[in-house]
Amino acid sequence: MTLREFFHVHTEAALGFSGGVDSAYLLYAALEAGARVKAYYVQSPFQPQFEREDAERLATELGADWQILYADPLQDPQVARNLPDRCYHCKRMIFGLIEQAARQDGFSLLLDGTNASDEEGDRPGIRALRELSVRSPLRECGLTKEEIRRLSRQAGLFTWDKPAYACLATRIPAGTALTEALLQKTERAEAALAGLGFRDFRVRYLDGRAKLQVTAAQMGLALEKRRELLQALQPEYTEVLLDLEERACTIKKQINFRSGAAGPDVCGRCAAAAEAGALSGPGLCQGGSPPAGPAGSP
Repeated sequence: MTLREFFHVHTEAALGFSGGVDSAYLLYAALEAGARVKAYYVQSPFQPQFEREDAERLATELGADWQILYADPLQDPQVARNLPDRCYHCKRMIFGLIEQAARQDGFSLLLDGTNASDEEGDRPGIRALRELSVRSPLRECGLTKEEIRRLSRQAGLFTWDKPAYACLATRIPAGTALTEALLQKTERAEAALAGLGFRDFRVRYLDGRAKLQVTAAQMGLALEKRRELLQALQPEYTEVLLDLEERACTIKKQINFRSGAAGPDVCGRCAAAAEAGALSGPGLCQGGSPPAGPAGSP
């Protein structure tokens, strides 16, 4: 089944919308197929401000009907305790809220952006979606993350090369209690790295310390910006650590800049520039200054 066929059968649907690569493309595909769809973005302490801005921009560009809902998962002790099943309880709350709003708006079918690359064993939230009868058309139609990026780029969606961005709570080790202050600290830290030119990274909390995870291509930038990083993060953390086991590029676009064959993981904008002949060597994703092209979020 294709997405177009899915939406020819299911002509009305509500969508849990994060503004990320997957839900953005799903919203686009539903509208292209002529379905009546409404997107619901849930604002909570777990989402940074730029995610809401991306969601608003995408919905506006598509002319989509959308609504912002508000939730505080920290009010659920099973979420705040941050045990290994935190995501399950949080997802139940978030999609329960979306389901309630959707039913009030006349929708009986609720969708999310889970894709065929998402392994259920790595995502306890998928169990919550199944229990709530949430459908995942991208997964059902066999669309992988790489295919969704390619189709998004063809559609002209600015989200096509947006790095994967899990919620802020994933930066906190299981067993460490979650607080709004700790989540806000994490958001400020990651905003600081984005402002210094980093892309596709994490700032993880380790008992008062910050552990920076960056891609191999931006290790040099981390050393170059060492003083700026310390200046930005030391007021918030007791120590600032750099993880020497580099973070794998979440865009997973591989290209060899001379032959066009498989090569190192690079960000989507650099890959696009390489394909267009704008780059002639491996000097990409360096210094946080990818070549001109569709903009993604930090």
